[in-house]
Amino acid sequence: MSSRHQGLGGKPLGSDSPLFGGESEPEKANGSTDAVPPGAVPPWDPRSDPYAAEVDPEPSPQELAAAEAQLESLRDLLPAAEDGRSLDDWGRSEAVVSLIDPLLNFYYRYWFRVETEGIENIPTNGGALLVSNHSGALPPDGPMIMQAIRNEHPSPRALYMLGEHWFKGYPGVAMIANKMGLVPAHRDNAQRLLHDEGRLAVVFPEGQKGTRKLYWQRYRLRRFGRGGFVRTAIRARVPIVPIALVGGEEAMPIFAHLRLLQKLSGLIYFPVTPTFPLFGLAAGMLYMPAKFRIRFLEPIDMSQYPPETASDPAAIQEISEKIRAGIQIQLDQMISRRKSVWMG
Repeated sequence: MSSRHQGLGGKPLGSDSPLFGGESEPEKANGSTDAVPPGAVPPWDPRSDPYAAEVDPEPSPQELAAAEAQLESLRDLLPAAEDGRSLDDWGRSEAVVSLIDPLLNFYYRYWFRVETEGIENIPTNGGALLVSNHSGALPPDGPMIMQAIRNEHPSPRALYMLGEHWFKGYPGVAMIANKMGLVPAHRDNAQRLLHDEGRLAVVFPEGQKGTRKLYWQRYRLRRFGRGGFVRTAIRARVPIVPIALVGGEEAMPIFAHLRLLQKLSGLIYFPVTPTFPLFGLAAGMLYMPAKFRIRFLEPIDMSQYPPETASDPAAIQEISEKIRAGIQIQLDQMISRRKSVWMG
C-alpha cells in the first residue's frame, strides 16, 4: 500500500499539492491565476492574506489643505445657537447657571473676594483652551474662573470645563456639573468644542493629582500628564491661555487621606479637611475664606506648530513642561508678594 495520501481524484497528495502550498493546475500551465477561464472560480492561494493591513502613504500638503477645507464646509452643518433655548448640545443649561449665579457670585465677591489680572487675554471670539493649576478637596477654581469671565470680561462668554469621567459615578454631582458646562475630556469632544464651535474651555492638567495634594504640598505643581492638552490645542488650532490661581489650596486644604474609608466609601479619595468628614455632605459648601487671585497670562499661539507636532511625544512633552514651568513661576511670584492668606 502506498504511504502517500490520495485526493478525491485518486491522485497521491505530495508536497507539491495545492493543499500543502504547491501551485494549482492553472498556475502550472500559465504561471498566473489571470488565465482562469471567465466564470470559473479562481484557485485558492494559501499564501495570500486578505486581512493584511494596507499602510496609507503620508498625505501631501495639498491633500491636508483639501481635508481642512472639507471640514470647514462641514462646520455649516452644525446646529446654530437658538435664542430661546437654554439647554445646548453639551447639556449646559443657561437657566441652571443663572439660578446658581447668585450663590457663585456670593463666593466670588464676598467670600473669596476674587481679584483678577489679565482678563483681556481671554479672546473675545473663537476657540481657546484655558490651562490652570488645580487644588482643593472639592476645587472651587473652575467655578471662580467661570465667574471671572462672566463678571470681568468686556464680552462675557460661556466657559466649558473638560473634566474626568469619574464625575459620572456620582449622579447628583454629575448632573449639576454637566448643567454647569462640564464636558468629558475626550479628544473628539475637545475638537468639536474648540475648533468646530469656537468655544472657550478650561482644563486642569494636574487632574486628581492636583486635588488630592496635602497642605504642605500646596502650590507645587504636579506633572501635567502626557501633555494631552497640548495635542488638543494643536489639533484644534486654538491658542492656550495659561492661568495661575492662588487661594484654592487654602479654601479647602487636605491634612490627610484615610485609605480604609476610601475603600469602604468607594470615593476616589477620603480626605480630612477642616470641615470633612465632620460636617458630612455639607462640607462641600463650607470653604475657608481665603483670598483668591487669578492671573490670566498671555495666550500662546499654537498655530505656529505644524499639525504633525501632535504626533511627536517629545515635542508635546517639551511644550507642556514649558507651560507648567511658566505657571509655576507665576505662582511663586504671587505667593511671595502675598502678605496674608485671608487678606491677600
